[in-house]
Amino acid sequence: MSFKQLNILLADDDTDDCIFFKQALHELILPTHLTAVHDGEQLMQLLTDGITELPHILFLDLNMPRKNGFECLSEIKLSKKLQQLPVIVFSTSFEQEVVNMLYKNGAQYFIRKPSEFSQFKKIIQQSLTLVAQGDILQPAKENFVLTVQNR
Repeated sequence: MSFKQLNILLADDDTDDCIFFKQALHELILPTHLTAVHDGEQLMQLLTDGITELPHILFLDLNMPRKNGFECLSEIKLSKKLQQLPVIVFSTSFEQEVVNMLYKNGAQYFIRKPSEFSQFKKIIQQSLTLVAQGDILQPAKENFVLTVQNR
């Protein structure tokens, strides 16, 4: 799968995380276009009514106001129009029960947000490389959690 640029949608209510994400993209060699929304209702409105073409990938924060990441993921995967959208969930928390539920609900990958920018940049690059290579099917459960050391 080849792209002139990867169209990325970021759903995260944390302003600092959005800035880090944008900086990480800016430092990568992949050509990208980023659209950001800051709550789950805004995300779902954009996906259902606001765009004609789906992004190549959605990075979805779990803990957002108005509609959380779990609710958004469920709606996306139940929608005929949206269910093929690759969703990478990321969060600061890492509870195995939550990770299991996200896997079961159809997320492509889970990323625990690293606190260090260099790690954050590496994990974003790793996930975008997977998508750019066409690796958008949900992996085996043991490869679901992306870490900088994986792959």
